[in-house]
Amino acid sequence: MKHTPEETQSARIARALADRIISGEIPPGTRLRQDHIATEFGASHVPVREAFRELQTQGLAESEPRRGFRVTDFDVTELREVAEMRSSLESLALRHAAANLTRSILQEAEEVTRHGDSADTVRDWEAANRHFHRLILAPCRMPRLLRTIDDLQAASARFLFAAWRRDWEARTDHDHRAILDALRKGQTELACATLARHVGWIGKRKTSAKNADPRETYEIPG
Repeated sequence: MKHTPEETQSARIARALADRIISGEIPPGTRLRQDHIATEFGASHVPVREAFRELQTQGLAESEPRRGFRVTDFDVTELREVAEMRSSLESLALRHAAANLTRSILQEAEEVTRHGDSADTVRDWEAANRHFHRLILAPCRMPRLLRTIDDLQAASARFLFAAWRRDWEARTDHDHRAILDALRKGQTELACATLARHVGWIGKRKTSAKNADPRETYEIPG
């Protein structure tokens, strides 16, 4: 687990647990046992409780009276809410970021997209996808907005991992390239509209694991 010297112990614990929750390693509904986690990280109960509160802020855990914290469930209603919020907020961030995007940032975003296109696993693709969005949105210089977007992208990732854990398929992200093309041409409103559609779309697909019946799941492009 990589971390910077400035990162607090509670922040490191929260980040590690968030990664496990988002990936599905810790399933929805699981109780977060304070004693076990404190022992694992060699921490006192104080930073563990602070980490739980951070997970609650991110929407990944919830407090139950007299029972401690548990991992939150998620359903298609939440997915639609997250998609609509990302559509509005990411296009807002891009509108403010566009004037500050340099040629080198756009080139790096292009390279990250190519990496995502050839990703062998859903985790690699999600990391590349999130990197792309951060690259083009961070220059908006609106930290509170960016923190909210980060939380929403984490929520999207939970659905992504749940849908693609068994049968990941590589994909070519045409939307990312269309966004970059519009930004290079100075067509900010077109780039924002493309991004809004890109993160706001929810589709359905049939999928089947080995020795299992086909099932319907929801698909999100980014």
